[in-house]
Amino acid sequence: MATMKPFRALRPPADLAARVASPPYDVVSTREARALAKGNPDSYLRVSRPEIDLPEGTDEHADAVYAKGAENLAELVQSGVLRADPEPRFYVYAQRMGAHRQTGLVACASVEEYDRDVIKKHEKTRADKEDDRVRHIDTLSAHDEPVFLTYRAAPEIDSAIEEVKRAAPEVDLVTPDGVGHQLWVVPAAIGARLEALFAGVPALYVADGHHRSAAASRVHAKRAGQPGEHGAFLAVVFPHDQMQILAYNRLVRDPRGRTAGELLGEIGKVMDVSPASDPRPPGPLAFGIYAAGRWYLARVRPGSYPAQDPVASLDCAIAQDQILAPIFGIADPRTSKDVDFVGGIRGHEELERRVKEEGWSLALHLFPTRIEQLIAVSDAGKLMPPKSTWFEPKLRSGLFVHRF
Repeated sequence: MATMKPFRALRPPADLAARVASPPYDVVSTREARALAKGNPDSYLRVSRPEIDLPEGTDEHADAVYAKGAENLAELVQSGVLRADPEPRFYVYAQRMGAHRQTGLVACASVEEYDRDVIKKHEKTRADKEDDRVRHIDTLSAHDEPVFLTYRAAPEIDSAIEEVKRAAPEVDLVTPDGVGHQLWVVPAAIGARLEALFAGVPALYVADGHHRSAAASRVHAKRAGQPGEHGAFLAVVFPHDQMQILAYNRLVRDPRGRTAGELLGEIGKVMDVSPASDPRPPGPLAFGIYAAGRWYLARVRPGSYPAQDPVASLDCAIAQDQILAPIFGIADPRTSKDVDFVGGIRGHEELERRVKEEGWSLALHLFPTRIEQLIAVSDAGKLMPPKSTWFEPKLRSGLFVHRF
C-alpha cells in the first residue's frame, strides 16, 4: 500500500513564485541556467544549479558547488524568499500545456516503500548521476526537486483533489515556456481523506526522477539512526490517465560512413520503408526516418519481435534491436558516441537541423511510449531501454522543498 504523508513545505509567497520557479536541474545546461537566472537573485537555479554563482569553468561536481547550493538555499530562507509552512500539509499542483491538463498531489513518499518496490522503477540509473544527487541532497539536507510519480487512477482520489481545486489557487503563474502552474494548500480534513485513500493504492510508479529517488534511499541509509525526516522524499503523484509522454527521438551516426541510400537499403531488409510526407509515425511499430534531406516511414514487420515481451515489444527496444545494434553497431546506447537522444518537445525541426548541421547520418522519429507500457514493464520487474520516455510538462522546481 502507498504511504503519502503531508510535510512542512519550504515555498515562496505567491508574489515571488514566478521569480523563484525554475526548470528542473537536468533539462538545462550550466550555460542555459546561467542565462535564465541572470539578474534574478531569487531564481531557484541558484540552488539546483549552484555552479552558476561560481566562476565560469568551475567543475559542476566540485565540493564548492555543493556547498554553494546549501549556502544559497539558506540565503533564500533567511531572506524570506522561501518560507516554511507552520504545519505539515499536502498540496495540489496543476499544470496546463496547450490542451493538456494534469493535476497531482504534492507529498512525501516513503523511502522504505521505494526500497521494497511498492514504488516501482522502470529505468536503470547511472552511477555518476546518482552519486551527484546523493551529494546534492545530503549537503542541502533537503529534497529540493520532486520525483514525478504516477499511479492507476482512482475516482475517489480524483474527486478529493477536484474538491481542493474549487478554491482559488494560492499560486497561479505561467512560465516563459507557456505552461501554466497552479498550487493549492490542501485543507487538513481533505488531506486526511487523501492519506487514507492512497493507503489503498497498491503501487506507485516512478515516471521521472529515478536518480533523485535512488539518491534519497542512499541518503536515508547513510543517515540511519540520525534525527530528521530523511526516510521520506519529495514527490508529486499524478493519475496515470493524465500523463503525457512525448517521443524520445534518436540521432545516429554511421561509423562506416555509408551513404543515406545504403543505410535505407539496410533498414529496408528488416522493415518496410517508403517515402513519407509526415515526419511523425502514424502509430506504434513505425518510425520516421530523416535522411538525405527527406523523410521516410519504416514499418515493423509482424513476427519480427516478441510481441508478448513488455520490454522487447517497445518501439525504442525494436529500434535498438533491429536498427541501432545490427546496422550501426551500437551495442550500448548509454555509452556510444554514435547515437544521441532528442526529446520530442523539440519537434522534428530539431532533428532536421542537427542532421544537416552536425553531420549525423540519419534521425529516427519514434512513436511515444504509452503509460500503460511503462506500468506493464514496471509490474514485470523489468527495465526499459535508456531514453524511453519524455514526460511533459516538466515539474517546476522551487515551488516546494522538503527540508529534513
